[in-house]
Amino acid sequence: MKKFFVLIFLILLTAPFLLRPNATGNKKIVIKFSAWGSQSEIALLTPLIKEFEQQNPDIKVEFLHIPQNYFQKLHLLFASNLAPDVVFINNYYAPKYVKYGLLEDLTPFIKPELFFKKSLDCFTFNNKIYALPRDVSNFVVYYNKNLFDKYNIPYPDNNWTIEDFVSISKQFKIKSNTEVFGTGYETDIFYVMPFLYSNGASVLSKDGKQTEINKENAVAAIDLYAALANQYNVAPKKSQSASRTMAQMFLQQKTAMHISGRWLVPKYRQEANFNWDIINFPKGSHGSVVNIDASGYALAKSSKHKKEALKFIDFISSDYALSKLTQSGLIIPARKKTAFSTLFLNPELPPDNAKAFLNAIQTGRTTAVNENYQSITDKLNRKLEPVFSGKKNVREVLTQDFRL
Repeated sequence: MKKFFVLIFLILLTAPFLLRPNATGNKKIVIKFSAWGSQSEIALLTPLIKEFEQQNPDIKVEFLHIPQNYFQKLHLLFASNLAPDVVFINNYYAPKYVKYGLLEDLTPFIKPELFFKKSLDCFTFNNKIYALPRDVSNFVVYYNKNLFDKYNIPYPDNNWTIEDFVSISKQFKIKSNTEVFGTGYETDIFYVMPFLYSNGASVLSKDGKQTEINKENAVAAIDLYAALANQYNVAPKKSQSASRTMAQMFLQQKTAMHISGRWLVPKYRQEANFNWDIINFPKGSHGSVVNIDASGYALAKSSKHKKEALKFIDFISSDYALSKLTQSGLIIPARKKTAFSTLFLNPELPPDNAKAFLNAIQTGRTTAVNENYQSITDKLNRKLEPVFSGKKNVREVLTQDFRL
């Protein structure tokens, strides 16, 4: 009986240490990571998070997947002192977070020679880099080779111009007896930016401080874009698209060309039953200049576990992690090594001219933004809606005294 009580005493004595999770240093540090993304993208991301946790058994990553209204919800998290440690962010919203001192300066942790400079430029404010880029976003022209062959129209080449683009679009209208539109038609200013930049115009000045959308070269670029649907009738109006997206119309072979980004490659690889490829955006008076944007990983200044958060950022933005996302065809990796690898320039999968995405980075221009950029473009889209629908002339809307 005495031995029994001694045993009970020893158990009670050691119980606090047995129950204390950090008694042997095994208590996990939890870091929160927020991101948007489709289910297919999350399916690629989730195993990477698990792999990081396996390599770092002392760290637990709590993944906050916010597929809709991402930045609205992120604003609330920051305002409520519930900000994630690691924040997936893009260059449109980054200025607002930088202005209010919510992000850490990551410049000391970045090796710039590993990245496309313009991907870093997207997150550089006052000579400091506030996010480690994951991918670059830009525009190319997708085109249906079968339709070009069917109507005996030569494929576009690297030296084609915007005038050539319009001319080819008109040829499809004539030769197909209006059965095929020459090009798609998106009515968001985002898709009009290549026409602006290639004509030496912009929404904002390069420093983001001045409005330039009402200058004559900007007005002329928008006028030309609106004419595709409303004057030349080589692009579908909303009434003609019948609620179909431009990607759907391209897949249905109702449009011969389609201006868009890398994000459509997985869809077209899976669903297109015709031969397609891509080509650089046509040259305007200032060359072929498309808007360059980026997404990346930022560190919240409020994080209480910055060492662990930085370790996660280093892993999730590495060439290894990027290779997993690159294999899906979804992104243009911001790291040059991965971008120039066969994972991205895969000769066995379309598009054959995948290097056009990388060439566009070289000739493109990072989007000029400021902390109000999203509200500015939202207002501009509302102003330009009657222009793109053919109800008003662009000069009626973008007058000399126009202010955003």
